[in-house]
Amino acid sequence: MEFFKQMILPFRLLKNTDKSEDLKRYRRLWWYSVVLTLLVSLVPLLIMTGVNFLMFREAILTEIRYDLSRNLSSTSRSLQFVIEERLSALRYTVRETTREELLDEERLSETFQNLRNTFGGFVDLGVISSDGVQEVYVGPYNLEGVDYSDQSAFDEVIIRGMYVSDVFMGHRHFPHFVISVKYESNDGDFHILRATVDMDYLNRLIYVPNMGHSDDIFIISREGIMQTPSRSHGYLLESSTIDVPAFSPDIEIDETLSGTNLTCFLGYCYIENTPFILIITKERTNLLVEWFERQSLLLVFLITSALLIILVVFWSVTKMVKHVRAADRHRTQVLMNIEYTNKMATIGRLSASVAHEINNPLAIINEKAGLLTDIVSITDEFPNREKTLKALGTIIGSVDRCSKVTHRLLGFTRKMQTKSEFIYLPQLLEEVSNFLGREALHRNINIYHDARGDIPSIESDRSQLQQVFLNILNNAVAAVENGGKINIIIEPVNGQKVAVDIRDNGSGISEENLTHIFEPFFSTKGEFGTGLGLSITYGLVQKLGGTIDVESELDVGTAFRITLPLKHEPSVE
Repeated sequence: MEFFKQMILPFRLLKNTDKSEDLKRYRRLWWYSVVLTLLVSLVPLLIMTGVNFLMFREAILTEIRYDLSRNLSSTSRSLQFVIEERLSALRYTVRETTREELLDEERLSETFQNLRNTFGGFVDLGVISSDGVQEVYVGPYNLEGVDYSDQSAFDEVIIRGMYVSDVFMGHRHFPHFVISVKYESNDGDFHILRATVDMDYLNRLIYVPNMGHSDDIFIISREGIMQTPSRSHGYLLESSTIDVPAFSPDIEIDETLSGTNLTCFLGYCYIENTPFILIITKERTNLLVEWFERQSLLLVFLITSALLIILVVFWSVTKMVKHVRAADRHRTQVLMNIEYTNKMATIGRLSASVAHEINNPLAIINEKAGLLTDIVSITDEFPNREKTLKALGTIIGSVDRCSKVTHRLLGFTRKMQTKSEFIYLPQLLEEVSNFLGREALHRNINIYHDARGDIPSIESDRSQLQQVFLNILNNAVAAVENGGKINIIIEPVNGQKVAVDIRDNGSGISEENLTHIFEPFFSTKGEFGTGLGLSITYGLVQKLGGTIDVESELDVGTAFRITLPLKHEPSVE
């Protein structure tokens, strides 16, 4: 959990140990980088997902409309064919049978049986005269002599020559509808052949396989009365919960609200030459859920990709901002070190100037002290002659000592062109050690010199070698405790090189820091070190054609080994 906190909000959880550092800038950079990268990475995925959903939605809607249209087309054709077939059968009967034959009950019964056996669905058959009275009736009910003249169906068949009625209960007390055809005789009179069709027969025709539990198919009249039972839109011969759709000669598919106030697809078709409207409703499924179910593999891939992108973005941006922060810190440290180096260079120039100015008074003091010594020496009766000569000797010795110090200081601070000369390393190291002698004396640090064998002189640059050994000895003096020791071992190597080992028994260097000690501005002294000494030393040794190696162990000590060639061609800077 802590890892994710650090990864997601790295700078909110960090304490600002450096009061001069503005963490808000890094937090702002982190947030901007994360947000912009996520937008560039995730927006195309989200757009692709949205487009996929819209295409899926359009495909599903098209499929639903196609299924509704196909079912409506096939079912409406079946209904229309069945009704037209029975109307045609009645037309054929009235045209091919005389009035006398139709009024013959036995002949009409035979015709009825033939129609019923051939086409099915017929309940009864009757002949109605022009005055609206049913003259002959064949069927399970006693309807002979019933007067239909006051019914609208009678008027319709007179006007149109044929008629298909709505479903109604009538004298039979069960749902049925009537089909009637009119036949006019040569004498101007007419009669009507009227047949009753059982609705169960039509109910079987409007069955659609593989319907959902919330889907429905039913027939309503043009007045909105249910002609067949429905699952959720009304009972038989009741008003439908769906408004009568606008007339259209074609199949229509639309979205509407069902009786349960749920959005559904409604398809309808007017059955030609009938009062019937075939309706199919299909409840609109939750397309989003269905999309999730069908595209589950794709969605898992997209979600996994998005999570991986988020994690990678968080990780990479965090790492990048941390690198930026580290680089800024390093740059600040470099600038501080450069400022410190400039400061030290200024101090060096000032020291050289002071040393030069001191040399003049020292020369005068030395000259005057010498003169006084000569005067005292030739004067036999000079008071306190011996004591005076001893004091003058002390003055001349102190002047000589000061002169050596200023000359060494000028030797280290003077900027000279690189030049080669023969150098005897034991002598050079004695001079460098003397430069640190006062500090070593105060801290009781022992510096031992060990020249092993016949040490040849080398041809190299004196000032650069002085700087190399001074840097290493400075580090050694800083590393040892009071009373410590430093061993300087000089020995020839293969007759071609001279090696100088500088060993101390100080605090040592950790293995982790050992690989970085020659890097610029790397220091283990905190605010007291610039991190430039060993870096400059490494560059100078390589410039002089030598090598430098180091071994160290914590709490044991450190050993530097500088190997120099006997002769090195000088390089002009």
